[in-house]
Amino acid sequence: MAPSLAPEARVRLVFFGAAGVGKTALIRRFLQDAFEARHRRTVEELHLLELELEPGSGLSLRLEILDTSGSYSFPAMRRLCIGRGDAFALVYSLQEPDSFAEVQRLRDEILEARRGPVPIVVVGNKSDLAPGQPDSRVAVAQRDWGCTCLEASAKQGRNVLSLFQELLSQVNLPGRLSPALRRRRPQPFGKEPPRRGAKSHSCAVC
Repeated sequence: MAPSLAPEARVRLVFFGAAGVGKTALIRRFLQDAFEARHRRTVEELHLLELELEPGSGLSLRLEILDTSGSYSFPAMRRLCIGRGDAFALVYSLQEPDSFAEVQRLRDEILEARRGPVPIVVVGNKSDLAPGQPDSRVAVAQRDWGCTCLEASAKQGRNVLSLFQELLSQVNLPGRLSPALRRRRPQPFGKEPPRRGAKSHSCAVC
């Protein structure tokens, strides 16, 4: 049985991966239900989503989604992200074989820094550009690493909600969180007015 939530709980999800694999696109699809094809370089950006788990229950979740840079110019900042994260999405592109090697390196770094069980989901993004058979690297990672792996498409919205549900389930949040995620109403980044249910905004991480 999952533990009971305090009236206000906080969870931070950290998205790691090489540049251009679609980390920002996955987050944007989740928060806004929108997709922008043009790649924009991300330094570090923290998105906040406040969820009321059950209407009138008084139980809320502060969901923090950290979108990291793919360049990793600042190792100290990366280590800080690892130390403060509750669950990690390691994203690679199904169209870029070299990006999976970065996922392997990041997983090793996370496990070395945390030295214990860590919630990790490996995500093969851009499945819309790779139709057909499932990517063999997903099966290998799931077998050898023992973590959840899935293929997703930020462009089509495929498995995006499932990704966030899986990340949150691995930090032992109760099942009633899923309806709350589905009830969220997409809003423009950084411009959502306060309201009941869910609200989000973004800010740079210094």
